[in-house]
Amino acid sequence: MYRTMFKSKIHMATITETELEYHGSITLPSDLMEKADILPGEKVQVVNMNNGDRLETYTIAGPAGSTAVCLNGPAARRGMIGDRVTVITYVQVSDEEARALKPRVLILDENNRVKDTI
Repeated sequence: MYRTMFKSKIHMATITETELEYHGSITLPSDLMEKADILPGEKVQVVNMNNGDRLETYTIAGPAGSTAVCLNGPAARRGMIGDRVTVITYVQVSDEEARALKPRVLILDENNRVKDTI
């Protein structure tokens, strides 16, 4: 049996850009992605704290050290600059692996800098 488990998240990121004329995705700083164990092209769920919307897309790595978080393509219609979002990843693992899994959580401040790590 396999279970779909919460693997990691970037909590309370602030959307800084939207780019409608793009083929879709969310761009995140590559150093945040690395800290959260999120790969470029990985499927993510984006939860918008301001409007309750949830969407699935994939990640694009932006420049390391950047504070830019950009919703691209159709996802740009699902949030506005200034909205706070949480980017969540999941993994399918065996029952035994699921019981030992320790998710990685980055909590960001209003400037998209890591405030805390859980």
